[in-house]
Amino acid sequence: MIESAAILSINPPVTGDWVAINTPAERVPSHGTHFLGQTYAYDLARTSRSGTSFSHHSLWRQFFLRVPAQAFYAWGEPVFAAFPGAVVAAEDDWPDRKQINALWEVLRAHVLQRKPKKDDLRPLLGNYVLTKGEDGVALYAHLQRGSLTVRPGDHLIPGQQIASVGNSGNSTMPHLHFQVTDTANLWEAKGIPCGFLGASHTPNIGAEMPLVPSLMKPFHAVSPHVDI
Repeated sequence: MIESAAILSINPPVTGDWVAINTPAERVPSHGTHFLGQTYAYDLARTSRSGTSFSHHSLWRQFFLRVPAQAFYAWGEPVFAAFPGAVVAAEDDWPDRKQINALWEVLRAHVLQRKPKKDDLRPLLGNYVLTKGEDGVALYAHLQRGSLTVRPGDHLIPGQQIASVGNSGNSTMPHLHFQVTDTANLWEAKGIPCGFLGASHTPNIGAEMPLVPSLMKPFHAVSPHVDI
């Protein structure tokens, strides 16, 4: 769990209704490892209104058949800059996994995953963007191939769209992996705990404190969206 006084307050990298399928509100490290600075990382996905499915298809079909990535609610959702900073890396051209069977994806991700290389993290992160600001370095991963709208050297403002949610890299379904670290060298990075301003588990009620989303509990996020 994160001590509330220790978290960095930033804007959410998404907008609308989401759930955290991995979160430091549940455990630290949130992904079971400190590798690549993932200590306080989030995995964010969208569900149906009932909160019972991640796609337009039934859970039965997701587990026992195949579901196209485009059928998932998170697919193609815009990803926004969480705080001001400069783009230090923007890696694209890694293919999205277009057909998803939940059981196979869990096996592949945990047993058969391709290991990242020193010079190419895309086997794990997929298409990704790294931005560096005064308070740390933000990583946005598993982005949709061809959706990146930024490149190294660009200076971003909060709410600026940088890409769309995809299913690239070691991803079991369309979602956004987001984390903040102390350095852009992820091999040496240490995670920085963060929470989202303008986000709340209670619909239509603004939150005064930054939110650390609870596991699988729907929350509403508002990003200061801007057009560039």
